[in-house]
Amino acid sequence: MTYTADEMMTVSAARALWDGMTCFVGIGLPSSAANLARATHAPGLVLIYESGTIGAKPVHLPLSIGDGMLAETADAVVSVPEIFNYWLQPGRIDVGFLGAAQIDKFGNINTTVIGGDYRDPRVRLPGAGGAPEIAASCREVIVVVRQSHRSFVERVDFVTSVGYGSGPGDRERLGLTGAGPKKIITDLGVLEPDPETLEFTLTGLYPGVPASAAKEHTGWDLAIAADPQIIAAPTPAELEALRSFKHGGSFKHGGSFKHGGASRAREQGVTP
Repeated sequence: MTYTADEMMTVSAARALWDGMTCFVGIGLPSSAANLARATHAPGLVLIYESGTIGAKPVHLPLSIGDGMLAETADAVVSVPEIFNYWLQPGRIDVGFLGAAQIDKFGNINTTVIGGDYRDPRVRLPGAGGAPEIAASCREVIVVVRQSHRSFVERVDFVTSVGYGSGPGDRERLGLTGAGPKKIITDLGVLEPDPETLEFTLTGLYPGVPASAAKEHTGWDLAIAADPQIIAAPTPAELEALRSFKHGGSFKHGGSFKHGGASRAREQGVTP
């Protein structure tokens, strides 16, 4: 089956999650990947959204963290302060799934402004939301973002969410309890931090993508692992699940999908 670069990226991100883990999910690409994982190989994945839903089981992709379907299908709905103060900050969540407008070689994320002047930027972005706390306190973080010179920069214009700061020791100096970003998953491949320098290095490539393409789409001198892994292409089952989910299909445990949205899914006996 043929597939797009975005589909390859989403499938790769979904594979980074495993059954039974707890995942703090951002909207957009991270939500697509997390819900794909739950729809395929990780039905026991516990999805947590910052609106206060724990164990949400959406039957189609949520429009926002305030999508009522998340509360309707959740195991529990708690207050936003409880999500952050009790669940996130003490390190009870395995992984945070985040996106980025800009990201630099140490995994610092910018979702605040583009341009050096905070008060008069070229572009003012939606802002932080819960991302700084997720980046600080989740046991680890995975970032899902399309790779380009615009998004992969030598230094972010504004540090919204701290990755590894300026390098080794910065997270500890700042008192951040989580381990930090462990993967950046893009539409070209996968980057992971160098064990010594913590600078993100290309460690995986998608079929047919040369390392030179990843290097050309990066705003810093991207280091490349000696033998980058070639990541397997999406399976037909992964593509079927993803396409159904993204185009209004409804999810049923075990990887079966039907079209027609949430209300029709309930009529057909789909258990959220």
